[in-house]
Amino acid sequence: MQEMLILVDREDRPIGSGTKLHVHQSGALHRAFSILIFDRLGKLLLQRRALDKYHSAGLWSNSCCGHPRPGEDTDAAAHRRLQEEMGFDCGLRKVLALIYHASLSGGLIEHEYDHVYLGRFDGDPNPDPQEAVDWRWSEPAEVLAWMADRPDDFTIWFKRILEHISPVGLGHWAALAQQQPQS
Repeated sequence: MQEMLILVDREDRPIGSGTKLHVHQSGALHRAFSILIFDRLGKLLLQRRALDKYHSAGLWSNSCCGHPRPGEDTDAAAHRRLQEEMGFDCGLRKVLALIYHASLSGGLIEHEYDHVYLGRFDGDPNPDPQEAVDWRWSEPAEVLAWMADRPDDFTIWFKRILEHISPVGLGHWAALAQQQPQS
């Protein structure tokens, strides 16, 4: 059975649903979430997407991302996906929402109403190899320098999130994550 996504209007009100592939082919606006996990030292957990993903394969990205299912609360979906994708769960705090639209390879389109969460985790993830082929903890300044030098190494949504938060900076978010319950 194909994964179903929640179609939304620009106010994040549900207006229907569609299969994941069709939604990304048509460019329909849909609900999504992105998670940024920091450790006690303020390092950000990055993941490298599995090489057989149908889009953005092999690119480095934020700690976890996904889509709530029709009828599923976005907060609950973020916890579910963090466990499925990275093998752990922790306290999460929603810090912003943004809409972005971007063309991907293969004629696919990302058009998401993206809810962004922060969390803190002080351990090693245990990612599902079908989701992530690699991971690393990185200093915020290192991530920003790497992205400036080699932007094609990263997913489009991770770049959009970092562009959106540039006024306060990734270091500010690392400090906010320290206020999250430890896990």
